[in-house]
Amino acid sequence: MDILFLLTPGFTDSARDGVGKRYHCPDCAFLEGVLACCPELRDRLDIRYVDYPRPRRPIVDLVGEAHQGCPNLVLDPGNHQFVDAGRFHRAGDRLHATDTRVIVEYLAARHGALVPHF
Repeated sequence: MDILFLLTPGFTDSARDGVGKRYHCPDCAFLEGVLACCPELRDRLDIRYVDYPRPRRPIVDLVGEAHQGCPNLVLDPGNHQFVDAGRFHRAGDRLHATDTRVIVEYLAARHGALVPHF
């Protein structure tokens, strides 16, 4: 099963503001909207929420320290054959994407989500 990592909304970033403002990740929020429009994706994906501070151990364990950005779609190895690997990052035997456009286009092509109208 493909794994979609999203940042848990409502995080703080003291390095940015030092006053405890609460934030959300715009790209993760966009994907939450896709999940709301295509609720069947929740059954087809393993959706995992991770906290903002790094290291984001669940992602690092799969694709390494250098690729722990979010959103992050880590493909099931059985789905590698359905993608243009050049549009994805490779980490060991895993393909993954952090580009929101690549992620939503893949979700439409592979999982039947609505096609994005960019």
